[in-house]
Amino acid sequence: MAFPTWMAEAFSMTQAPPPDDLAEAFLLSLRRRRLVLAMAAAGMGVAACGGGGGDAGSPAPAPPPPPPSPTPPPVSGPAWWNFGRDSQHSGEGAIATQDLNRIAWSTPVDLMPQYQGETLLVHYGSPVITSNNTVLVPVKTQATSGFRVEARSGATGTLLWSADTDYAVPAHHWMPGFHLALSRSNRLFVPGAGGKVYVRDAADSAQGALQPLVFYGSAAYAAASAQLDAAVFINTPITVDAAGNAFFGFVANAGNPAGLVSGFARIGADGQGRWIAAADVSGDASVVKPAMNCAPALSPDLATVYVLANAVSAGWSQHGVLVALDSTTLAPRARVALLDPQTGDKAQVSDDSTASPTIGTDGDVYIGVLESSQGQHNYRGWLLHFDSTLATTKVPGSFGWDDTASLVPASIVGGYTGSSSYLLAVKYNNYLNAGTGDGLNRMAVLDPNATQTDPISGVPVMREVITVLGVTPENPGSAAVKEWCVNTVAVDPLTHSLLVNSEDGVLYRWDLATNTLSQRIRLTGGLGEAYTPTAIGADGAVYAINRSVLFSIAG
Repeated sequence: MAFPTWMAEAFSMTQAPPPDDLAEAFLLSLRRRRLVLAMAAAGMGVAACGGGGGDAGSPAPAPPPPPPSPTPPPVSGPAWWNFGRDSQHSGEGAIATQDLNRIAWSTPVDLMPQYQGETLLVHYGSPVITSNNTVLVPVKTQATSGFRVEARSGATGTLLWSADTDYAVPAHHWMPGFHLALSRSNRLFVPGAGGKVYVRDAADSAQGALQPLVFYGSAAYAAASAQLDAAVFINTPITVDAAGNAFFGFVANAGNPAGLVSGFARIGADGQGRWIAAADVSGDASVVKPAMNCAPALSPDLATVYVLANAVSAGWSQHGVLVALDSTTLAPRARVALLDPQTGDKAQVSDDSTASPTIGTDGDVYIGVLESSQGQHNYRGWLLHFDSTLATTKVPGSFGWDDTASLVPASIVGGYTGSSSYLLAVKYNNYLNAGTGDGLNRMAVLDPNATQTDPISGVPVMREVITVLGVTPENPGSAAVKEWCVNTVAVDPLTHSLLVNSEDGVLYRWDLATNTLSQRIRLTGGLGEAYTPTAIGADGAVYAINRSVLFSIAG
């Protein structure tokens, strides 16, 4: 198949030949960039000292020792438990964020980042943060393997403890994430090899160790641990609900000693595990595994867990099914095939995506997909919208393929006069290199219960309440701007703002009351990269990942 010029140029930046599938090539090309900007170099000061009195041969008196660094005051604040903060993935914080004045500290989340040309195609896991302000950082230590947890002081970044893991990711050209989760009782959950989940109580304490839990039974794992480590892989973030139950997806190679097939697992707060095969709940013989990187989400009453299953394909035929399971038994309650709102055909659920379900305060369910036909919606995809039973399909959003929506209280958006109690914050790119997009990449706040006509497809979509355009030109003199580099954004209701990361290397505060980018701080020189989260610490510090580094930003 012939490749368009823009696609051929994108792939010329790497040593690998273009893939055979056009859509796969496009998804990679979204991350190519034409400029390589160096990270800001750290300055080094040189101190000088003057001589004192005394005889010519007398030694100068020794300088007094520096005063000890003050001990940071203890913190007791709101925790950040999961990807998207909570088990609904609302992204909504509960403390006013500090001003974006300075980088308080930073630490790598990848010790051997694998650049492809001018891109970094890795889905880095979100930090999770205890109520005592310990930041648990997921770190990749090797090129394509090796993961550890680092616990750092939120005030200073000082390393409090660390633990290596045996976690292995399933093979995929976009590196899936290594994700952590916390329970309300401060129990840390860490993925391991063979489908194990490690837990560590008292996550703030330097004393402790990771203890394994196996959802299909410790005896079965112990009988064939090496074979199972090579055959079973957790392939989604772990989501822990407010009751301490953990949910995740896994893929299993055929013929493994435990007889596992790809599916969804639950480890209860009591340590007991259970699982169900994706093929048994999807209602589609070709939909047999959990979608990569897609975190389960819980209903507000915690009774239902929503998961996304898709087909096994390296190309454009990776369609999917959204399934509602009983959160205690994992018995299926409902399912819906995901369809393109414009064509009515099967929408696509890419394993390159980071889209996870978001659950509204009213129980409505939102999930991002790709369009059914290559590029017919500028490769923006759709944010599909269902009621809690999945029986009613509602108006979609006009972007969604690689984004997890965050919930925005309607009261914090200036000038909003609609009837919705909450709105949705989403990425709203319009890719220039899709052939028909204009490159005017935006963030948007959408009303899920009001409509407008989509200018691209002509179908009814969620009404745009406010949008904000990216800041940095894609190329000098270009109207197109750098993409917003987010897979979920942190919402700060107390300052009426969103904390949004961009591929230009800058973290922005989007003031929703005035619809302005009211604060900004440069983190790096920028990079085309896979999607990154923002999070809020227990003391109101803001956390963002850019160029494989986690930054803590404080006032």
